[in-house]
Amino acid sequence: MSDVEIGRAKRARRVYAFDDIAIVPNRRTRDPQDVSVNWSIDAYQFSIPILAAPMDSVVSPATAILMGKLGGLGVLDLEGLWTRYENPEPLFEEIRSLPSGEATRRMQAIYAEPIKPELVKTRLEEIRAAGVTVAGALSPQRTQELYQTVVEAGVDLFVIRGTTVSAEHVSKSQEPLNLKKFIYELDVPVIVGGAAGYTPALHLMRTGAAGVLVGFGGGAASTTRAALGIHAPMATAVADVAGARRDYMDESGGRYVHVIADGGLGTSGDIAKAFSVGADAVMLGSALARATDAPGGGWHWGAEAHHDQLPRGNRVEVGSIAPLEEIIYGPSTVADGTVNLVGALRRSMATTGYSDLKEFQRVEVVVAPYPPFAGRR
Repeated sequence: MSDVEIGRAKRARRVYAFDDIAIVPNRRTRDPQDVSVNWSIDAYQFSIPILAAPMDSVVSPATAILMGKLGGLGVLDLEGLWTRYENPEPLFEEIRSLPSGEATRRMQAIYAEPIKPELVKTRLEEIRAAGVTVAGALSPQRTQELYQTVVEAGVDLFVIRGTTVSAEHVSKSQEPLNLKKFIYELDVPVIVGGAAGYTPALHLMRTGAAGVLVGFGGGAASTTRAALGIHAPMATAVADVAGARRDYMDESGGRYVHVIADGGLGTSGDIAKAFSVGADAVMLGSALARATDAPGGGWHWGAEAHHDQLPRGNRVEVGSIAPLEEIIYGPSTVADGTVNLVGALRRSMATTGYSDLKEFQRVEVVVAPYPPFAGRR
């Protein structure tokens, strides 16, 4: 990939977002009903390759259960309102009604309430009692403090999710999380991220992670790009991490680490493109926050929105357009790629002649930039 000269002292690699690429049909087509979108990680089987992001506006215990029954995986934020308050519903209502100029400050105060380990246990047990796969997420900073509680509550998949997570965090003030030692000693598969490129992803794979989340500052509610000047266009990021997966398989003698695109996936077209450049699954935030039964009630926010020192996200209005089941499976009454996500993925695969997700990773893509937001919601 050729470099671009920024100036005499700096060159940069050209990279691509999902809007910059397009999937190309092949000589073969299929019927959409003949296409498989099954996904499995470790011993866990799913009928759709979708994880609901661990964000308060997306996943509550009830929506985690619903996601499981719909064939996907709901990941509960174990640092969210559900583990800080016995009854968080009034606080959700307050967050939804806050004037925009007051939202950040008030959310910082609301999320200053300490996390209660007994509530972590209660919420995870509630999900387990429903008979679905149980997944919870912690930031790297909270993992050492709370992971034992999480494991004892019976979590099936453990997610370590931050704005960016490295295998070599350096700190002069505290002992950093030793990811390799931690994952080795844990009895459950660990998904970790985000990672934004080949080298950091390869190092995370070497820690023993079962999956790597790909993305940095690309979500609908994120302002990381504006606050820190850091951003990873997702088409290139996913393809780079898929390259790390390939090389790690050779290095490790065949161990497969799942690549999970996380961010910048606002429409079904974005989701299809994520698989076309190498993703095994997708983690969705705003796309599922639009569900009428999502806890955000038409609003969407992440942990960055209430960071106590440097907020890097907003509470954004995404609207409520359809129940979660319809957003995933349809039928759709809109043509903008926000409803019937799985149906659209199936049709994209069928139109290009591929029968499963692994095959679809080999589909031809081209660089075809479009005007910003052309034909998009």
